[in-house]
Parts: sequence; structure tokens; C-alpha cells
Amino acid sequence: MIVRTLDEITDTERDIKTPHWRSKRIVLAGDGVGFSVHETVLDAGSVNDFWYANHIEAVFITEGEGELYDKDNDVTYELGPGSIYVLNGNERHQLRPKTQMRTVCVFNPPVTGREVHDENGVYPLITVPAGADEEGS
Repeated sequence: MIVRTLDEITDTERDIKTPHWRSKRIVLAGDGVGFSVHETVLDAGSVNDFWYANHIEAVFITEGEGELYDKDNDVTYELGPGSIYVLNGNERHQLRPKTQMRTVCVFNPPVTGREVHDENGVYPLITVPAGADEEGS
């Protein structure tokens, strides 16, 4: 059984901060459950380009409002608390929070916590054997 709190993750290597968003990696590949879970908070007024070419991502909005732009299909969706979107086609997308947005994100395959978005917003596919920590040991 895994039990964690966001307070335990705050300001650790699982707490990733960028100029426009902050992501707390609650469950990672090394936990061996087949998916990862993150709480991500995005800044109001920011424009965030992402493309998870190697992962399926589901995003549930718990707080705030914004827009999701599907760059592959030229469609914009309004998002608010209770909205979910699933990038089951690895769509290139842009997230534009109108207010601060708090989200819960699930990735499959799970991320290790070492991924960094490249110039296209893509996470590389890094695998970790079940039971190994995120540093691969």
C-alpha cells in the first residue's frame, strides 16, 4: 500500500517548478503500479504547449477555468472544475488557464520523475523496473 500527502512531496525532488506551472509527482514509475499521478497547478494567463508523444495523459480539473486547444484538430474546449480530458491520440495541445488551474494528471506509461519537456513539449520515454526508485537503482 502506498500512502502519501502533498505536504510530504513539497520541496522534494518530486516537486517540479517551472515559470508557468508546478507539478507534484505523487506516484511514479518506481512505485510499480503501472501509471503515475501528479497534481499540477498552472498559472493564470500562461500559455503552455505540450505533446505527450510517448504517453497517454488524463487530466481532471479540480479548480480554476481555462481553455484546451487541440493543435492537431484545431478545436478549443472550455475547461472548469469537474472537466476531464484524455489525450488518447497523443495530441499536440495548448493549455491556457484563465485563472489558476489545479489539475490531477495520470500518465501511462508512468513517468519516472526525471523527464523534462523538450522543445516540442514532449517527455522522453524513460522506463524504470517495478520496485526501483526513480533514480533507477
